[in-house]
Amino acid sequence: MNGSAILLHLAGAVALLLWATRMVRTGVERAYGERMRQSLRGVLHNPVLAVLWGLMLSIALQSSTAVSLLVGSFVGSGIVSGIAGLMAVRGAEVGSALVVKILSFDLTLLVPLCLVAGTVIFMSTERSNWRQMGRILVGIGLLILSLEMTGQATEPLRNSELLPVIVGYLNTDPVTAFLIAAVMTWLFHSSIAAVLLLVTFASRGLIQPELGIVMIFGVNLGSSFIAPLLTRNAAPQTRIVPMGNLLMRGAGSVVILILYLTFKPSIAFLGSAPADQVINGHILFNIIILLAGVPLSGLVLKVTKAVVSLNVPIEQPQSLDREELSALDESVLDTPSLALANATRETVSVCETVEIMLRRIIDLYENPEQDRIDELSALDDKVDRKHAAIKLYLAKLTTKSLNDFEVARARELLGACVKLEQVGDIIVRNMLALVQKKMDRKLKFTDEGWLELSNFHAKVLTNARMAFNVLVSRDRETAHQLVLEKDHLRDMEKQSSERHFGRLREGTTRSLETSSIHLDTIRDLKQINSLLAAMAYPVLEEQGLLNTTRLRALHS
Repeated sequence: MNGSAILLHLAGAVALLLWATRMVRTGVERAYGERMRQSLRGVLHNPVLAVLWGLMLSIALQSSTAVSLLVGSFVGSGIVSGIAGLMAVRGAEVGSALVVKILSFDLTLLVPLCLVAGTVIFMSTERSNWRQMGRILVGIGLLILSLEMTGQATEPLRNSELLPVIVGYLNTDPVTAFLIAAVMTWLFHSSIAAVLLLVTFASRGLIQPELGIVMIFGVNLGSSFIAPLLTRNAAPQTRIVPMGNLLMRGAGSVVILILYLTFKPSIAFLGSAPADQVINGHILFNIIILLAGVPLSGLVLKVTKAVVSLNVPIEQPQSLDREELSALDESVLDTPSLALANATRETVSVCETVEIMLRRIIDLYENPEQDRIDELSALDDKVDRKHAAIKLYLAKLTTKSLNDFEVARARELLGACVKLEQVGDIIVRNMLALVQKKMDRKLKFTDEGWLELSNFHAKVLTNARMAFNVLVSRDRETAHQLVLEKDHLRDMEKQSSERHFGRLREGTTRSLETSSIHLDTIRDLKQINSLLAAMAYPVLEEQGLLNTTRLRALHS
């Protein structure tokens, strides 16, 4: 096999590795993303729990960068402190290193099992979470398969005449090897993929473990640049965690490289096999950075805040109720297609505002601050104004000559706006009142009760996003799935109520105190979900998929 063919096979294996990793990450995010966000917010106040949760989340998502971006958004929103965010990312880096260790074992038997099970699950159900579980299993199978392909692709390199020359040069120039590994990791946007590639080279005898350790330091440097560059245009507060990780992990990789080249310690204690030495060196590096990061986190946070504040203009804080732009151009009312497009754009704007309200209301249950309550109330006024404007615009449009589809679409948009306004009213008039009650009485949910509420809210928020997509795309499969999820949510409500009453029978004090708030919140969220699910009915009715009493089966 010539050099070009070897590189092509190796590139294909690496591409499959990156794609499989992405499949697993997106599957986990879609199925459990909102639930993980809610749980993460609850533990980040404790630095020790933040480290452990960051570690587990990184293993689940197979990406420490994803954890860094998620935690950074929490810090930017003021939900958690900067130190807790930095500690969570430290745990995530260790978790990412442990993923490599797990994948280094012989898992070939899992390839057919994961592929078959994942495909069967994905194709045999319409339940969103189960389909994502199938996606995760297929991703794991492809991930393990890509490692086998990488090993096969690198096997011919044993007989290469050029590779020993390159490796020999890198052995004499560790700084270049360090920088090459950093650039490679940045191009991959994945430290896991970069380390696995080095492990494969070491296991095949293509590089010495000492060179592999040097390149591991470079991998960690390159990985530490990914999140800061992805958030370079974000708000300063959001950039604190990614930039702090760069200062810890990136600077740490340079310092440890200098120490390693200066003292040249033996790496025999890392394992007997070259691959084990590279993997364990990667894990040890991140543990050292974690341990060093605990006492230095305060200093790093202070320096990071100073760095992200450079060149940031001083400006007045913006209210949530910003300047409003309207897409409702009355000059195109004589062209119904354009007018309906404008009305759709404006309705999507209302969807975005309602999503913000729905996403932030659950935060207020945990941190009920009066200023944030007032800001959320102001958003409902914004929804009311836009609803009134859209209603008037569509009323003027219906006086024009419209075909049947245009009449139906105008009616659909108007119905969606009415439902969105009702959702806003439920959030402000009902749920904010419950938040106020909880704040005034200084009540606190039980851990089990709060987890149930968080999971229920996460499901409603996921369905809300699906409903907003249906409004624009009018996709029948998504509409069908949205209505099916309504039944699933009804089951969740029954299970939650049964568990709640079980805690009441046990006499749990906090359950007794928060009982009405818990049940009323579940009721309000269920009502919101029903309103949003109804946005799918016009699409299903148009295609004959909705009976008067029940949903018809969807056939491809």
